[in-house]
Amino acid sequence: MTAYKYKALSPDGSKVNGVVEAYDEFEAVARIKESCPVVLKVEPVPERKWKRIDLNEPLWVSDKVLSLTASQFAILLRAGMPMSRTVEVIAQQITDRLMKRILTETAKDVSAGYSLSHSLETRGKKIPLTFIETLRAGEESGTLEQSFEKLTAYYEKSHKIRSKVRGAMMYPIFLAILAVVVIAVVITVTVPVMSDIIVEGGGELPLPTRMLLGMSAFFSKWWWLVLGVIAALVIGLKLYGRTEKGRTRFARIALRIPILGNINRMNAASQFANTMSTLLTAGLPITRALAITGKVMDNYAVGLSVRNCALGIEEGKRLGDVLRGSPMLPPLLTEMTAVGEESGSLEDTLDTIGTYFDSEVEQASAKALSMLEPIITVVLGLVIGFIVLALYLPMFTMYNSM
Repeated sequence: MTAYKYKALSPDGSKVNGVVEAYDEFEAVARIKESCPVVLKVEPVPERKWKRIDLNEPLWVSDKVLSLTASQFAILLRAGMPMSRTVEVIAQQITDRLMKRILTETAKDVSAGYSLSHSLETRGKKIPLTFIETLRAGEESGTLEQSFEKLTAYYEKSHKIRSKVRGAMMYPIFLAILAVVVIAVVITVTVPVMSDIIVEGGGELPLPTRMLLGMSAFFSKWWWLVLGVIAALVIGLKLYGRTEKGRTRFARIALRIPILGNINRMNAASQFANTMSTLLTAGLPITRALAITGKVMDNYAVGLSVRNCALGIEEGKRLGDVLRGSPMLPPLLTEMTAVGEESGSLEDTLDTIGTYFDSEVEQASAKALSMLEPIITVVLGLVIGFIVLALYLPMFTMYNSM
């Protein structure tokens, strides 16, 4: 909703100033006329450029919170509680600050007669499109409780698979960061202290020692430049990643990375199957379901490919046929989709194949972890071995010459 400030005449003819919330000016005028028969002026209140930021509020609504919220809605609606009261109760009970704020604002709109999906779409800019469109389809078909139950299962499954993938990747990432920190401390702190001893020993220094002393001198003097270059590179890549070309290129690279690329591809297949199954079960037409699925895909390139499939459906082609033209999705997904489409059980088939790829992502993540750990350990051992060799090789030379 938008806040509108107005000037009007009260029934006794006196001028009145005030503020009213409405979706547009027509609704604002209608609300004002409930108490003031003559409206003189209505204009939207300009939004503040700088809004107070709640640092304790999450940046987005997590899958876990969405699953819990959908579950609470399904339970209360099945118990016969009115929608307006249901939104109020859940807003009071939920602990997530972002969802609490969204539902608190939504409760006012629902009490005023607006649909839940329309209000969430207006208020909850950080709520996924899949959630909103599934609710809209449930409202139109009169199966809102079933839509909430489907969303509960969908986001609970999504939360589990994301948590497992993150958990599998956290250890190698932590190990890599720790290795970089240790090497940086050794080069900038330990090596300069020992360099004086090495140089005082005289004689020609071995090549590894000269290389290590050169790197130490460079990083000790120009560390600020190195950090500046890294920061500039990160910012440049982020800005490029926000462009259409950059997002597409990075997404394609993510599908080609050794080991991780296969996980990203299977995760995309899992997300496609689960999302399409949820939307089709809710009653959305296949073209609309493809368009929404394409928008919510984690991988931008795969999302574009899925959205383009909607054009093929509009031309009269079958879903299995248009998916075969998308090389980014696994062949098993496209073939199983075609089988489900031909047998008339597309939603169930997509749900089954989604569960299959969930399991595949979990196993691939565990396999990737088992491969990355020794790789990182070997690389770290080689770097530390080089440093130790460079430090102690001149000392051995000094002892032999004594």
